Formats: sequence, C-alpha cells, structure tokens
Amino acid sequence: MTMHQPITPSATAPAELPRRAVRADFLNEDDKDMLRAARDLTKDLGTAKPGWYWPDMIISAAIGYGGIATAILTSSLWVAIVAGLVASLALYRALMFIHELTHIHKNALPGFRTGWNLMVGIPLLTPSFMYEGIHVIHHKRTQYGTIEDPEYLPLALMKPWSLPVFVIVALLAPVALLLRCAVLVPLGALFPAVRDFVWSRGSALSINPDFRRKAPEGDFAKRVFWQETGASVWAITVLASTYWIGWRPLLIALAIVSFTALLNQLRTLVAHLWENEGEPMTVTAQFLDSVNVPPPGIAAEIWAPVGLRYHALHHLMPSMPYHDLPEAHRRLARELGVGSTYEGANHPGMVNLVGRIARSTMIPR
Repeated sequence: MTMHQPITPSATAPAELPRRAVRADFLNEDDKDMLRAARDLTKDLGTAKPGWYWPDMIISAAIGYGGIATAILTSSLWVAIVAGLVASLALYRALMFIHELTHIHKNALPGFRTGWNLMVGIPLLTPSFMYEGIHVIHHKRTQYGTIEDPEYLPLALMKPWSLPVFVIVALLAPVALLLRCAVLVPLGALFPAVRDFVWSRGSALSINPDFRRKAPEGDFAKRVFWQETGASVWAITVLASTYWIGWRPLLIALAIVSFTALLNQLRTLVAHLWENEGEPMTVTAQFLDSVNVPPPGIAAEIWAPVGLRYHALHHLMPSMPYHDLPEAHRRLARELGVGSTYEGANHPGMVNLVGRIARSTMIPR
C-alpha cells in the first residue's frame, strides 16, 4: 500500500481537505513509501552527541534539586509554590532521559548511564533497570499493543472512569517507590518469595497490570544489583532523616515529585491513541496509533520533553537521538506533504488528544 497523496482541488470545486490516514488503513500492509522515506531522508542523522546529553541532563537535575531545596527552606508560600513547580518540570525533563537510555547503543555515550543513575535515577528511586528491557518490548512489531506489551492499555476502548483513575493514581507513585526501596527490597534480601514478587510485579515502569517481569540475567543482573542497592540505601537514609529534621522536607519533596509523576502520566495518556484491541499491527499501524505533537506550539516541549513530542516518529526510528528528531520530522513533513500517511500521526495538542480519547470511552460497546 502506498502513501496517501495530496489532493489538488479543481478550478471549479471548493478545496477539500484530504482524509487523514488512520490505523485501520494499515492493519495488514505497511506504507512502504513512508518507511523508505524515513530511512533515506535521515541517513546522516542518528549519532548521539555527548554535548547535548550531558549538559541537558545535568542542568535539568541541578535546577530540579535547587528548586526542592528552595521550596523546603523558604518561609514564603508563593516562593515555595513557584520553586516547587520549577523543580517538578526540571526533574521531569531529567527523568525522561531514562527513555533515551533504553535506545542508545551502550557504547554511544560512555559513562552516561552511570552518571544518570547517580544523579537522577537513584535519588528519585527510578534507576534505569526499571525501564531497560521493558521499553524495548513496546517496540517489538509482534508485541506492541498486545497483552505482552508492558506499556499498552486500550484506554480508548475502556470505561470512562478508567481515564481519571489512570491519571490520578500516578500521584501515589513517589510514596510507592519509597516503600518499595526502603522496605520491600530489604525484605526481599531475606525472603525469596518477597524478592520474586517485588521483581515480577514492582520493578518495571509499566502500565499493563497483567505484565510479569522475568528474572534478570548476566551483566544486566549485575547492574540491577548495584542500582537496587543504591536506591534502597538512599530510601532508607531519606526515611531515617525524618528523625532529626522532621517530616516537612520529605513531604515537600514528595509533593513535588508527585506532580512530576502526574505530568508524566498525562503525557503517557496522550502518547498513543490506545485503539488497539490486542492484535499485532504493522509498523505503519503502530505509527498511526502513536502521536506527534509538532511545532509551532511550544507547550508540548514542556509536557513532552526530550523528544517525546515526536513519539510517533520515534516509533518509526526508535534509535534516533532526541536532539535529531526535530530535523527528521521537518524533512519527512516537507517531503511527504499534506495528506500523507505521515501527517496522520500529527496532532495539535494535549487537550485535543485527551478529549478524543475521553469521547471514545463513551461510545457503547
């Protein structure tokens, strides 16, 4: 199947917008022209640049921790609110580099995985093992959107109440992570049954409640051990600190990180259209079930940072570094044009997407 071509209006007929490509158009056959264009137009892109990754991650983390400190130390409520908001957004950006870690080649950025874990992953109790080996399943052609996909739920086909529950439950994530790392992980060192449960049910950043994680092996198991140990020691230290400095600093920090988790859950809600009922899909169908929110709007750069505003494009080229996605998008949009399959994955913003998914849940089934 070839891509949709732009429709040229006649001199006498009023101009009509071409029909947008949708997932159902490509359930059995890919748009090979689009896939070929994505490959050919981006051959010179794809190299992860340390000059982008390191400063972006370090500055974001520094602003985030500085904002938390300001919110804790200030006596002004308004200063605390502003500092907390800035901290939440900055930490959100720093955290989203976990997505990049799952895709870049292990030798592409020497030391970056370790640096990110020490500066961001362990302090925020989300070390990289919680995404590594999980997110790649979401990109497998035969597993995306199926019961085996840890990052997929047919939200658009579920009950209306499922959407607010899906979003609001994220507020509890920081407390759950704190209890996991400070209590359940140490207990797991003593009781194998607890350890197996925590690993299979509570070691992955997934949204599919039926997903069960397999035990780690080889070098990955070694990385899990030191990351898990670091997060556990840090969580215990944080809880113990309340004995000397009280609960106020911890509660403020948890509130800030809870807002970060809420924002990420909202982004997750609009990262896909969530219309698949569990069947394997072509790459093109997966692309059209995913979402780009390209410029000119700038809000998406805040709620979908580190290249995540190009999530559909990312599903076409999973290994493309975040700093190259804007240029890749410009080339594909320019070459393929209005009415193309590529344009079918472009959407105007979060409000529009939430409304679309919410309306879909209200359709009787």
